[in-house]
Amino acid sequence: MNFLGFGNSASFVLKFTSAIRGRPTKKIKHEDGGVEELVIFQGHEPIQGEVTVIPKGKKLEHVGIKVELIGQIEMLHDPSRNSEFTSLVSELDSPGLLYNEKTYGFNFANVPKQYESYRGLNVRLRYFLRVTVTKPYGTSTKEHEFWVQNVQPEPEINNSIKMEVGIEECLHIEFEYQKSKYHPNEAVVGKIYFMLVRIKIKYMELGIMRRESTGTGDNMVTDSDKLTKFEIMDGCPVRGEAIPVRLFLSDSNLTPTYENVNNQFSVRYFLNLVLVDQEERSYFKQQEITVWRKDLG
Repeated sequence: MNFLGFGNSASFVLKFTSAIRGRPTKKIKHEDGGVEELVIFQGHEPIQGEVTVIPKGKKLEHVGIKVELIGQIEMLHDPSRNSEFTSLVSELDSPGLLYNEKTYGFNFANVPKQYESYRGLNVRLRYFLRVTVTKPYGTSTKEHEFWVQNVQPEPEINNSIKMEVGIEECLHIEFEYQKSKYHPNEAVVGKIYFMLVRIKIKYMELGIMRRESTGTGDNMVTDSDKLTKFEIMDGCPVRGEAIPVRLFLSDSNLTPTYENVNNQFSVRYFLNLVLVDQEERSYFKQQEITVWRKDLG
């Protein structure tokens, strides 16, 4: 995996060398419709590679060449709150002249990457390399992003979810999900029992809701994003009927549950059960679940 960057007087080629063959990748969709494929690293892994600097013209005069590894949180609607939580520099060359292309190795072996990469509604958490050639009259730079995911141990306790909801003398249902903690490639399995039905139900659906919170106290902003929904019943049930539930999570693009990442943001997930009656009135119940990462990808 490499990239080519262009400056006024030099171009750069960066190549990862840390066990790149067979490594999983993450496809990122951009707002313009383009798709970028990023290499996935675990937080404990070194980031190793090579940078080749190619002068344009007969020579390149510079006062230093460096590569930086940066971890950054970007607040999309308030750039003044952007922050860097990791920043390391590897000096590649001292001031001098380059007449031909030259390749430099780098190795960020002990870089804390405790947070996972994330792209949400209002916040992004990014890791990237920045190559800089400083010249007497300016700089040439290029950034290249990579993705970080951290495998987590399986939860020791994973209780089922059992709840009763309803409307007095109109509707009474009980729902049960086998687990309360899921990894992103798992399926939600359970049943919904109708104990009392006195309204004409048109259909019922189950979905995944992501709730993203940024800031603290009075400055906290919370937004919800419906990631997926699936119709699990069509038509009106009768008393005593049990509806099976099987909702696959793999297409929902889930991250682990995040709690107060670097005192900047949190991400939580909810199962969203919705019933719609013949008059298009909606009845819903949300139940929080925990998402943890079992493997990369």
